[in-house]
Amino acid sequence: MPSLATEFRAQSASFQLAMPDAEVYLVPDFISEEKQMPLQQTLENNIAWRQEKIRMFGRQIDQPRLTAWYADAGKAYTYSGLTWEPLPWLPDLSELRSQLEKLTGAAFNSVLLNLYRNGQDSMGWHADDEPELGRNPIIASVSLGQERTFSFRHKQQKDLKQQLVLPSGSLLLMAGPTQHFWHHQLPKTTKPLQPRINLTFRFIE
Repeated sequence: MPSLATEFRAQSASFQLAMPDAEVYLVPDFISEEKQMPLQQTLENNIAWRQEKIRMFGRQIDQPRLTAWYADAGKAYTYSGLTWEPLPWLPDLSELRSQLEKLTGAAFNSVLLNLYRNGQDSMGWHADDEPELGRNPIIASVSLGQERTFSFRHKQQKDLKQQLVLPSGSLLLMAGPTQHFWHHQLPKTTKPLQPRINLTFRFIE
C-alpha cells in the first residue's frame, strides 16, 4: 500500500493530529456544504443497509447501527465474526472513491458504510487491524449528517487519549502505524441526535 501523497500532506485544508505512534489527518470540508444533504439522502435511500447480530456476554444482540459493504468483486471482509460479501459499487460511491484516490495517492477497493440513526447508535473500541487490510492500512473515513464525537486511546499508554468532533462533510484519514497503537470508537450519547452516515474506504489485499 503506498504512503500518503506529498500533495495531501501539504494541503492547507488538512491538519495532522498530534498523536504519537500515529498518522491521522482531518479535512473538515472534504465534501462541500451544498452537496452534503443530497448525498446523505441518496445514500440513506439507496444503500442496502443491514442490521447484523453480534454475540456479547454470551447472547446475541443487534449491532447498534446499520451497515453495508461495497467493494470490488471477490473482496470479502471479515470482522467481529461477520463475513461480508461485496455488493457492486454504486455511482456515488465510485465518485467518492475517485476523489479520495486523487487526493491521497492511495488506492481503495472497498468501503464499509455505517448508518447511526440516533445518539444510541454507536461503535465500540476497536482497531482496523484485520489481516486482509495489510500491515499499515490507510483508512479514509467520510462523515455525513449529524456531527459526532470520535475518540482515540493508545493501546499501551492508557493515559494517551484524543477526542475530536467530526462535522458533516469531513474526512478523517488514518495511516501509518495508527492501527497498531491506537483504538478508536464512536460512543453513545443521551443527546437527541439526527442520523449520521460514515463511509470508511479501505484497501483489501
